[in-house]
Amino acid sequence: MMKYNAKQKIGILGGGQLGRMLIQAAISYDVNFYVLDNDEHCPCRDLCHYFEKGSLMDYETVYQFGKKADILSIEIEHVNADALAALEAEGKCVIPSAHAIKTIQDKGLQKMFYQHHQIRSSDFVLIDSVDELKTHISFLPAFQKLRTLGYDGKGVQDLSETTIERAFHAPSLLEKKVAIAKEISVIVVKNKNGEIAEFPVVECIYNEQYNLVDYLISPADIHPEQEKKAKEIALRVVESLASAGIFAVELFLTTDGDILVNETAPRTHNSGHQSIEGNLNSQFDLQIKALLNLPFGSTAITSPSLMLNIIGAEGFSGKVVYKNLTEIMQMENTYLHLYGKKDTKPGRKMGHITLLGKDRQELISKAEKIKSILSVESE
Repeated sequence: MMKYNAKQKIGILGGGQLGRMLIQAAISYDVNFYVLDNDEHCPCRDLCHYFEKGSLMDYETVYQFGKKADILSIEIEHVNADALAALEAEGKCVIPSAHAIKTIQDKGLQKMFYQHHQIRSSDFVLIDSVDELKTHISFLPAFQKLRTLGYDGKGVQDLSETTIERAFHAPSLLEKKVAIAKEISVIVVKNKNGEIAEFPVVECIYNEQYNLVDYLISPADIHPEQEKKAKEIALRVVESLASAGIFAVELFLTTDGDILVNETAPRTHNSGHQSIEGNLNSQFDLQIKALLNLPFGSTAITSPSLMLNIIGAEGFSGKVVYKNLTEIMQMENTYLHLYGKKDTKPGRKMGHITLLGKDRQELISKAEKIKSILSVESE
């Protein structure tokens, strides 16, 4: 019979809202969280057992921090994977593996990974400079993505023949535009024993101004065969990565019914936040179980749900003020999650609201009402 060791030290690289929600979900497991982040006021700061301020990209900082933990993980992929590889070589438990993180954190390597494993994604070209971009004019229109350090729509832009002058002057990839009917996502979790669980497919609706999720709906409004295919593709991505951990596989459902991989995140993800109230186990419940190598339990939907991101309003920067929050919290089946960020700025994720309801239209109507009332401003 397997024994469970309490008081294990779980080291997390990154102290943002994903780490914060993991700590909240893991409160009953009697573990200690160690957090490394370069912001001493990060969302995890007041919840973890040990906090260290330092760069996630610095080899020695990550290496020495990792030696303090029994299990090491991430809540952001922009970390020094070489340090993680060195810790793995010394026997440290690193989830996800350094190799999986290295593959995903470079969008060029990620696209080549899909190509190598015959996982369908949109066509692409790798470039190192604007001069090289100009030799691929015929490939446009396309999305240009920085190979590293992009997040929440940053480091991504739409390029055409007439907008080349705004191109990024850095190694990047050009990704061919496809006709998208829906953007969908599947969260997949794997433990060290090789057990795998996946969540039902969710549908993401994007904020075009900031190129991040405005809201998502669970379950996605897709055909059962499309749901089956999306899950099969997501499982193939995770199995090909050959690593324990939690992975968010973002997909395109094209207008002709095809399903392509967009990107994969080696961590919990915005597209799984509704699971805290909307599923029997949340993505954070399953993340801690993956780290501790425990059985997962059911990911079944308990109710149709919608997750609405709370983002900083345009024109406001500084100490955050939430306008009309009391009125919103009087609504039934409405669940608030603030991330503990002290300062707001336009487009910054400050929290989210989960709504439960009987059907898709009820949820969307309620979300639109909240969007018209709630404003994230500054003092």
